[in-house]
Amino acid sequence: MFKRNRRPTAPGEILRADYMKPRGISVSGMADAVGVSRKHMSNVVNGKVRIEWELAGKIAAVLGTTPRLWLNLQANVDAWDAENALGDWKPLRTYPAPAEDGAQGA
Repeated sequence: MFKRNRRPTAPGEILRADYMKPRGISVSGMADAVGVSRKHMSNVVNGKVRIEWELAGKIAAVLGTTPRLWLNLQANVDAWDAENALGDWKPLRTYPAPAEDGAQGA
């Protein structure tokens, strides 16, 4: 499987660079538009907090995108973080699915 060498871009960075900056939206303006505190929105755009379902829906409504865009961006970062946190971890044991032999309840 393909292993990324760098962490995917955080959704907050994309929000700021590709949506807020070109439209002249400040962190305070975005916070007001979606109904969160300026501090929370600052944490979002600086990658300190995750974009959750409700916020993704609000951002999408304000910017004319879809919630899925923001959730997929967040999921990519979350998956990368989880894979890297696991490192070389291996389970102590595994439990494979039983083989199908064609007999059911005989």
